[in-house]
Amino acid sequence: MRRALSLLLVSTAINGCGPKAAGSDTMPAGAASADAPAASGNALTGPIVEQLAASPYLYLRIKTSRGDVWAAVPEATLENGTVVTVANPMLMTNFESTSLNRTFEEVYFGDIASGGPALAGGGNPHAGVSQAAAPISVGQVAKAAGADARTVAELWEQKATLEGKSVTIRGVVVKANNGVMGKNWIHLQDGSGDAAAGTNDITVTSMDQAVKGETVTIKGTVRTNKDFGSGYLYAVLVEDAKIAK
Repeated sequence: MRRALSLLLVSTAINGCGPKAAGSDTMPAGAASADAPAASGNALTGPIVEQLAASPYLYLRIKTSRGDVWAAVPEATLENGTVVTVANPMLMTNFESTSLNRTFEEVYFGDIASGGPALAGGGNPHAGVSQAAAPISVGQVAKAAGADARTVAELWEQKATLEGKSVTIRGVVVKANNGVMGKNWIHLQDGSGDAAAGTNDITVTSMDQAVKGETVTIKGTVRTNKDFGSGYLYAVLVEDAKIAK
């Protein structure tokens, strides 16, 4: 899977990301949005006016309803004039592209939406493609087994006492963004919790991959009030999870 952005997408420094590689663009330490990471706005749609290749990204100037905007997506083969949709756009300001020797006042990191133009090189159909398009219907998922097993609702209810502890959760992948800041960001739901309060969904980071619609069991460490900067804060997050299918 190609490393994209994350979307997503945007952030401000995460200490574990390490330095930029000479001659290539990488997300700066810590520049991520918090909802997997969360989108900072609606999808960007419009024809491509200009494009700049800077592996592993392709920078696109897109003519949208809000005017011309720059977006960065995983490498792809596209033509100027093609209408594209950048899903889960996350805004980064004053982003320096080392490959282009250029600083973008504003650039949205995201993915070409599912059903859009094929990515260069083919291969994995999930590489660099947002899986957030079609909604997933989640019924009641059987709770995982084990002393550390929790439902999504229980994790939210017990988050204060679970900080730093291991939990096991079984649920349906309703959204997945891979290769964001060197991690895969997954949203799980199991039919528990309150959608209006947001306690029906938990965000998970992992080096393992999962596909939207899969039912998986994850085991990771609970973190609360995780702040990635730029106003992106998770009330509860499961980090460094291992995924079993």
